[in-house]
Amino acid sequence: MNLKKYFIRALHRLQKGPGYTYKELLVWYCDNTNTHGPKRIIKEGPKKKLIWFFLTLLFASLVFWQWGILINTYLSYNVTSSLSIGFKTMKFPAVTVCNANPFKYSEVKHLLKELDRLIEVALERILQPTPGNSSENASPPLDLELWHQIPLVLIDEHDKDNPVIVDIFESNQTALDNQTAADNQTAAEKKYKLAVKLCSHQGSDNCTYRNFTSAAQAVTEWYILQSTSILSKVPLQERIRMGYQAEDMILACLYGAEPCNYKNFTQIYHPDHGNCYIFNWGMDEEALNSSNPGAEFGLKLILDISQQDYIPYLSSAAGARLMLHQQKSFPFLKDQGIYAMAGTETSIGVLVDELERMGYPYSDCTMNGSDVPVKNLYSQYNTSYSIQACLRSCFQNDMIEICGCGHYMFPLPERVNYCNNEDNPGWAYCYSALRSSIRHRQICIDSCKETCNDTQYKMTISMADWPSEASEDWIFHILSYERDMSTNVTLDRNGIIKLNIYFQEYNYRTISESAATTIVWLLSSLGGQFGFWMGGSVLCLIEFGEIIIDALWITVINMISWCKGLKQKRVQARYPDAPPPMPGNPPPNYDSLRVQPLDVLGPDSDAETE
Repeated sequence: MNLKKYFIRALHRLQKGPGYTYKELLVWYCDNTNTHGPKRIIKEGPKKKLIWFFLTLLFASLVFWQWGILINTYLSYNVTSSLSIGFKTMKFPAVTVCNANPFKYSEVKHLLKELDRLIEVALERILQPTPGNSSENASPPLDLELWHQIPLVLIDEHDKDNPVIVDIFESNQTALDNQTAADNQTAAEKKYKLAVKLCSHQGSDNCTYRNFTSAAQAVTEWYILQSTSILSKVPLQERIRMGYQAEDMILACLYGAEPCNYKNFTQIYHPDHGNCYIFNWGMDEEALNSSNPGAEFGLKLILDISQQDYIPYLSSAAGARLMLHQQKSFPFLKDQGIYAMAGTETSIGVLVDELERMGYPYSDCTMNGSDVPVKNLYSQYNTSYSIQACLRSCFQNDMIEICGCGHYMFPLPERVNYCNNEDNPGWAYCYSALRSSIRHRQICIDSCKETCNDTQYKMTISMADWPSEASEDWIFHILSYERDMSTNVTLDRNGIIKLNIYFQEYNYRTISESAATTIVWLLSSLGGQFGFWMGGSVLCLIEFGEIIIDALWITVINMISWCKGLKQKRVQARYPDAPPPMPGNPPPNYDSLRVQPLDVLGPDSDAETE
């Protein structure tokens, strides 16, 4: 009998929707739902009914509050980091070695001759020699055109409210000499500061001053700006020729038990350091594996940096610049490189960290840079993407767009020239403003992405004097003969560097990210909260969805009835004197809009339904 009633009620619903009002539907739900609480609301007495209504409403609110927290936690896409340690045969890193000095002074001296004369005379004036003791009196006249493009100035801050700015090469040095004669004080006593003056164009009042705490810093910065302008006009092949050649710089090479030489290195031109040489880059040949950990199975190099041929005002540090990095990646030595000091043996023990980040939506990393909006200018080297390459490419693109030319230290896109003082008089002013702009820097940071997978090399560095005093004589003789075929000693401690690079151990660490919350965690947490506070399950949610559908269906039926009734009222209002219905035609029955159950199970079906 119960099954018969169920089918009767189901058939009625299919024909005309639920046969309930909103109140009847709510009572039916409370009486039949499996969720705890609603049944007690309709079955208990008035006082308990009120208490159970309050408790049900309270716990339902707690469920929805907890659900909101859980869903928000899931949509935040947090990650957890795990550290694992493995052991395997590893690829030996790519090793880039450069000279701290980019060019041989003997090769570029003719290009920097006027610049060197200017800085020598400027230094004499900064130090305020006695009248008639300056070297400029006995030398040919200076070409001040180069100076006026980017001058050095002295700023007298004795009166901080009204500082006095004096050009070092001002005519007859009037202002500076008068003050010196009147006060008889040195530059240090008068609180002079040396600054680089940068103007939007020559003779403009739109200028900025780059101040430095030390004159040594100011001179170095000024010389770099001026030499950049000069060297940017030199063709690339000529710059490579003026740098240190591999056969002169790499005196000895040994990898494990196998000898190697400069031919096993790949040459690239680096604007900061000139010619650089990369071992095991993996561009043309398969990357080398390290057979065992320890110094005996690593890379051993002897380098000659020829310190006596350094550019005096450009390179104040002497030594070799080196960097360990992944195969097929560009070496950014200025940021990630280390120095090896001349006259020492530097041992570098290497440990490997592998980083594995999760991609979108857990982090904003990239696999290969294809989804980064910045054009990678370092792709001309056929190297892999890195965030350093992206940031420098972004800066160079902004430089080209704003200043109209590219900076010498970064690669150039097609049909663009490097900046120089003749073609772009205000490039240094524009470059300085762009470099100090926080807004442009932040735009580049937001545009570039970290790589999802990365390998980092942690180095342990130790040094010792090399060669020792007891052995330096025969070592220098042998190395001089092997390089120059000369019985005379052409090398000395100031130019020789020995490097040992090796894996400390074969243990490597993998730092990987995993999702802190998954869809399984979310569903179990939502169900746990619902079951704890309301004693419900997924079926309870289906029941709740069912009465929502029934309520919507009741609403639709009521709306249709209301629209039909409104239409008939309008007809009656339009024809108030309409004749009465003809005999045999009964008056319209508006109550018939509510469809009655279809009696398909016999005359007793309604009674049984009751």
